[in-house]
Amino acid sequence: MAAKALHFDVGDYVVYPKHGVGRVIELQKQEIAGMQLELYVLRFEKERMTLRVPTNKAESVGMRKLSSDKTMREAMETLKGKPKVKRTMWSRRAQEYEAKINSGDLVSIAEVVRDLFRADDQPEQSYSERQIFEGATSRLARELAAMEQIDEPAAQEKILDILRKAAAIYNKDKVPA
Repeated sequence: MAAKALHFDVGDYVVYPKHGVGRVIELQKQEIAGMQLELYVLRFEKERMTLRVPTNKAESVGMRKLSSDKTMREAMETLKGKPKVKRTMWSRRAQEYEAKINSGDLVSIAEVVRDLFRADDQPEQSYSERQIFEGATSRLARELAAMEQIDEPAAQEKILDILRKAAAIYNKDKVPA
């Protein structure tokens, strides 16, 4: 095998693109269909889910270590940016948002959070917009919490604080006449 497979140790936090932040709780060897497989056993506390990933497939499914500080800073800067509101059909936007969230890319997730955030003085979100926003925010907050060793609600509050400050800046020019 030419490519070096990713290696994670028991206790490491990892990001699995479709599920977010989990923790390696065990390395297992199992015989499946007559083949010996080495598996990472991942635990996702929030979903109360355990996932087994063959060690040789970890890279191809997009599993990765927590983001670097630089990537996290970039994601936080993204939150401060001006929201990009596309005028396409909601179903198309929703698909794009879901694809960004499931990519596992922190900056893409931050873009979804920024674009779907609504300040208290802005129009209500639809139910599906709120669901996607909450999912993306939770995904971002879990990685931030794991990196800064704080709990998820504290990480979520930090994210919302950045969004509220950015909204105050970008909504000043929309003062009603």
